[in-house]
Amino acid sequence: MNTPLKDAVARKGSLLQTMRAVAWSFFGVRRSADYDKDVHQLNPVHVVIAGVVGAVLFVLLLLMLVNWVIDSGVAAGTA
Repeated sequence: MNTPLKDAVARKGSLLQTMRAVAWSFFGVRRSADYDKDVHQLNPVHVVIAGVVGAVLFVLLLLMLVNWVIDSGVAAGTA
């Protein structure tokens, strides 16, 4: 009764494919054909991990940008 899952064998998406799919999802733009291909090829666990890593990097980038603006004096409002 121990049979391997069909999805586990079919899902052999690369790291680059996973990162590209997650990056496009951050923008909210994805073609229907590419989405269908991703659904059948990418491992959902890898997509979740890539999404969390992408979100953390995005937040860190925003924090660095805010710190740069504050340190540069632009936010002081000198007119």
